[in-house]
Amino acid sequence: MAENEEIRRIIDIVNKSKIGMFTTVDKVGTPISRPMTVQQTADDADLWFLTDKDTSVVAELELSNKVNVSFGHGTDWVSVSGTAKTLQDTAKVRELWSQANTAFFPDGPETPGLTLIHVDSDSAEYWETPGGVASVAFRWAKARVTGKQINAGDSHVVEL
Repeated sequence: MAENEEIRRIIDIVNKSKIGMFTTVDKVGTPISRPMTVQQTADDADLWFLTDKDTSVVAELELSNKVNVSFGHGTDWVSVSGTAKTLQDTAKVRELWSQANTAFFPDGPETPGLTLIHVDSDSAEYWETPGGVASVAFRWAKARVTGKQINAGDSHVVEL
């Protein structure tokens, strides 16, 4: 698969999932993950999120801006590593805004403390399992009966 096609595949998995496990590192070096909804996936696989300025994710990004966000959809998964920064940009918030965000930010794009997180994606690894869930279950059962290792699919690393 050509690099452009691999980037499209990463974006496709992210966009189908929408909710990723956003991982930062706390003040003692422990990785912390929380679910966050991606607001936009750029053509280069950079990611945009919304949060409040007083959340743990913002505090942890002040300690270390290296992050990982993982997504899964069906039998496809992607893990995106990058550098995150927070910013206040009401115009960008308006561009990303959807009505679903009102549940978290009832005052809309002008909600005090609303903060953007931009993840500048450095690399991603994605896994594809051919044949869907039924195929994986069959291959797992076959491996158990035959004692042979299961072929769980292919992994691809992409530098972004």
